[in-house]
Amino acid sequence: MRSIWNGAISFGLVSIPIKLVNATESRSVSFRQVHAADGGRIRYRKVCELDGEEVAQADIGKAYEDADGTMIPITDEDLAALPLPTAKTIEIVAFVPAGDIDPLQMDAAYYLSASGVPAAKPYTLLREALKRSEKVAVAKYALRGRERLGMLRVVDDVIAMHGLLWPDEIRAPEGVAPETPVSVKDAELDLADALMATLGEVDIDSLHDDYREAVEEMIAAKAAGGEGLAPPEPEETGGGKVIDLMAALESSVRAAKEARGEPAGVTELRPRAKESARSRATPKETGTKKSTARTAKRTAAAPARKSTSTASKASKSSERASDGSTRSLAKKSTAKKQTAQKGSVQKESARKATPRRRTA
Repeated sequence: MRSIWNGAISFGLVSIPIKLVNATESRSVSFRQVHAADGGRIRYRKVCELDGEEVAQADIGKAYEDADGTMIPITDEDLAALPLPTAKTIEIVAFVPAGDIDPLQMDAAYYLSASGVPAAKPYTLLREALKRSEKVAVAKYALRGRERLGMLRVVDDVIAMHGLLWPDEIRAPEGVAPETPVSVKDAELDLADALMATLGEVDIDSLHDDYREAVEEMIAAKAAGGEGLAPPEPEETGGGKVIDLMAALESSVRAAKEARGEPAGVTELRPRAKESARSRATPKETGTKKSTARTAKRTAAAPARKSTSTASKASKSSERASDGSTRSLAKKSTAKKQTAQKGSVQKESARKATPRRRTA
């Protein structure tokens, strides 16, 4: 790979000669601007606004446009005279945990290649130190006429550097978050978790640019004298329709499972999610369902209550009859005893009252 910058890494008093090469490349299909009538290329010419003459690249200089439109010429000598200690040096200023770097600051990526045999030992020392510390190095460097911020980390057996934006180049996210307060239910969070778990992890190397492939196929078809591809049917995006979030999440989980070849069964939610899912119906629907459930419960319970009531009445009647019979028998028995005792008393009284006959 061709180097775009040569210099050294300054690691304390250690200097490591390196070469800077691009770690990324654009694979997007590029197009030329042409005249639609005849297909001729459209080219840009650099023309001076004062005299209308085309200007060669060698005759083009730099200038800063002031607020009032005044052009202030800046020469290469002016820039060279500025103190820029990192013009040929990547100066490490600190070692920090990788989590301290905000991904929003990430910019272009480069590989740092050891320049020459003598650089191999200090290069390897820095690489292994970064590995063992599990930290990244924050550094300053200059590229294309300006000082920049960078982060050094280990990728396989190579030291890579990510260009970083300066902290004051990151905009605050003002006015980006939803302005109206929104509450999220536990059931919705659980379904989102289920969807994330169903989608699972992915091998990043297996992902590819479908659109770029379609563009390349279309170009190949037209180059062969054929027609372009038929435009796809427009998909319904729903526009401004209000969607049922729970239904959308459930459908997404089912679709993700089907795409992975898994059975698209009912998603098992945690107990709190089940309770929340039952309570997400509208008040009217909830009242109707509760009323219907109560009616059905009463209807089902009515025969049982009636049967129980009848049985209870029969039992009580039987008890009363039995109790009445017992009392009746007891009364009859008492009356017989009283009659018998009365008769016995009367007989005894009559016997005493009758005079005895004397025997001669």
